Amino acid sequence: MNTGLDFDKMGGLVPAVVQDVSTGEVLMVGFMNRPALERTLQGGYVTFFSRTRNQLWTKGESSGNRLRLISAQTDCDRDTLLLQVQVEGAGLVCHQGTRSCFAELVPFSLSENTASRPATEAR
Repeated sequence: MNTGLDFDKMGGLVPAVVQDVSTGEVLMVGFMNRPALERTLQGGYVTFFSRTRNQLWTKGESSGNRLRLISAQTDCDRDTLLLQVQVEGAGLVCHQGTRSCFAELVPFSLSENTASRPATEAR
């Protein structure tokens, strides 16, 4: 299966951003190698490559909180995926028991210079 993705930039992996198709909420980010992507596209449930265990794993195999693939898109560089999914099960996607892995806020403050300029100039 040729998806045109650039797996070479990150040593055979591409990041996959997982988004709830109904709400637009970003749920998690995982990594995929070619076999993980092929299994996802053929089986319809999101499968990642575990960098720590060095093996494929399908999200929700043990918890039941599976991610059913609705659509897959690449970014403009073809080195990152956006997976829109429907969450099955209790909906707790994160291993810490939350809906999203992005539950903790990072404290920050804007300097007066940045805060007083229009957003287009602050970048």
